[in-house]
Amino acid sequence: MTDKVLDKALLALLRSADTPTVCNAIEVAQGRRGFDAFTRGTMLCSDPDGGAIVGFAVTAKIAAVEPPTDAPAVIRARRMAYYKAMSEGPTPSVAVVEDLDYPQAVGAYWGEVNTTIHKGFGMSGALTNGVMRDLGDMASGFPVVAGSIGPSHGFVHVREIGTPVTIFGMTVSQGDLIHADRHGAVVVPMEVLGGLAAAIHKMQETETLILGPAREAGFDFETFERAWSAFEKSRT
Repeated sequence: MTDKVLDKALLALLRSADTPTVCNAIEVAQGRRGFDAFTRGTMLCSDPDGGAIVGFAVTAKIAAVEPPTDAPAVIRARRMAYYKAMSEGPTPSVAVVEDLDYPQAVGAYWGEVNTTIHKGFGMSGALTNGVMRDLGDMASGFPVVAGSIGPSHGFVHVREIGTPVTIFGMTVSQGDLIHADRHGAVVVPMEVLGGLAAAIHKMQETETLILGPAREAGFDFETFERAWSAFEKSRT
């Protein structure tokens, strides 16, 4: 589906970093502030301590408030096409599914069954503005970052596969590189990948210039000024 390849070392680093760090590191790699390909608002994570979801997006759109109007055979064919697309995604891959009913989404598409299926396909996790459920029974090692929690699947059905989607203000196209965790999600620009590892390491190293002194006994304003000066110089 895509010829994009993610270096194994970079993949491991991205999985170990939280999404705010990656968001900041993208700006470091770009050499400027203003990166805006991130979600807005508060999202929910099925496994807040499970680490980051990293992978190339396999996109789809669903709806659940109203029953589908297409013929049952058409609905089933589209459902099977959806699962086929998810099973054939690149490695690693992330299911990015827009619920067209948002913000009145009611259909919990992500629960025990679908997380187990998608994990079985080898996917890294799911990102949605829709609903999740079965919080105690979802597949382990398959985090879901969602818009809400609810009990019902409603009339959930697939509407589109492989088209651009919008998740909490963030536009995602098929094949985009996603980084998501309990803070939300970002689309990682492919053009920064060559310098992203160095940018993440720089972020982590420079933060110690201020965090180290701030955590020591006797930290005062004068110590802060010196530390902050070193911190600012390291970022320029």
